[in-house]
Amino acid sequence: MARVTKWFIREEIMNKIVKRTLMASTCVFIAGSAVAESEVEVLHWWTSGGEAAALNVLKEDLSGQGVGWTDMPVAGGGGSDAMTVLRARVTAGDPPTAVQMLGFAIQDWAGEGALADLNKLAEDQNWDEVVPAALQGFSKHDGNWVAAPVNVHSTNWVWANTAIMAELGLEQPADWDGFVAAMQTAQDAGYVGLAHGGQAWQDATIFDSIAMGVGGPKFYQAAFIDLDPDALGGDQMIEAFKRMETLRGFVDDNFSGRDWNLASAMVANEEALFQIMGDWAKGEFINAGQTAGEEFQCFRVPGSEGTVTFNSDQFAMFSVTDTTAQDAQMTMASSVMSPEFQVAFNTVKGSVPARTDISDAEFDACGQLGMAQLAEAAANGGLFGSMAHGHANNPSVQNAMYDVITAHFNGEYDAETAASEMVTAVELAQ
Repeated sequence: MARVTKWFIREEIMNKIVKRTLMASTCVFIAGSAVAESEVEVLHWWTSGGEAAALNVLKEDLSGQGVGWTDMPVAGGGGSDAMTVLRARVTAGDPPTAVQMLGFAIQDWAGEGALADLNKLAEDQNWDEVVPAALQGFSKHDGNWVAAPVNVHSTNWVWANTAIMAELGLEQPADWDGFVAAMQTAQDAGYVGLAHGGQAWQDATIFDSIAMGVGGPKFYQAAFIDLDPDALGGDQMIEAFKRMETLRGFVDDNFSGRDWNLASAMVANEEALFQIMGDWAKGEFINAGQTAGEEFQCFRVPGSEGTVTFNSDQFAMFSVTDTTAQDAQMTMASSVMSPEFQVAFNTVKGSVPARTDISDAEFDACGQLGMAQLAEAAANGGLFGSMAHGHANNPSVQNAMYDVITAHFNGEYDAETAASEMVTAVELAQ
């Protein structure tokens, strides 16, 4: 009964989100005659301070080319709420012209024949030569370009407050035991050991990195990509859940429902020692006027060094018949892929460029480290699409894993039961 009630509440919330967003969209449509003749309506979930600052880079770039911007932000859910709204828009026969998407969601929409063909632009600008093959696996469908990658985010990062580390005499942890000991020291001193927001995608983001740290690439491949039942329910999965139980002891009592950027603010404001989060968190520190290597530190989740779990924000263009809208879409896709934009955007966003031919000269210490580690991981077979962010398997499997991970983190299962439930949930989701 509790699960049914949770489902009903979630559905009611989603219905309200969809209705509210569609009303806003209608208002934008009515006001359309007052904006530029050539424009893009962009559905996205970049609503935090750092994300909004990065998005403004693209808005300003397009404005300089005479393309207007109709904003359609849908906050929350790590993008899942935006995808709910998108489905409602498409069902109503009114798709946005451009949509921020991740991973397998791009493939799903492309499989429905809903996305525009970007092949000519990609050929003219040599995207095949400059975009890593791992990203092309999501940017292309059946060999055709259907999305323009904006960046590469890596998700297995720890963000640390420099002042707290200095005050407590802490060094960058060399291993899992050192990581736990540092959080215990911070907690004993009155700080929050681990800043976290109790949302399913955030729980999964942490679990993603912890699982990689426990079992390494072979285990990650077997469990999250190949969906091997032996890996999903085995000893290494149980150990990953046990480590999540340890982390739960360092999270403050008010974590439930907290947005990720508010958790980042806890680190920035010297309230918490660490946060495990993708490198979009760096955009929040930058937006707060802080500098990598000074006010905050970055390092890989202990045990996951040498590997990179990634996601890539991409803009997919929905098929439209209006030629002016089509031209605006191509202008936007071209801008997204330009080297100048890739540098300007990613230095603000916290991510690294989706192109391999970009210099790291304008990036900060964490950006340069991220670019070097991404290249190393790609060369050594250590680059993996993130389970938590839709780049390891399809949304049904991803959501099934979310449910188990969050239930465990909230105390519904012990580690052994959670691993068993993971096997069952994935089997039912396939």
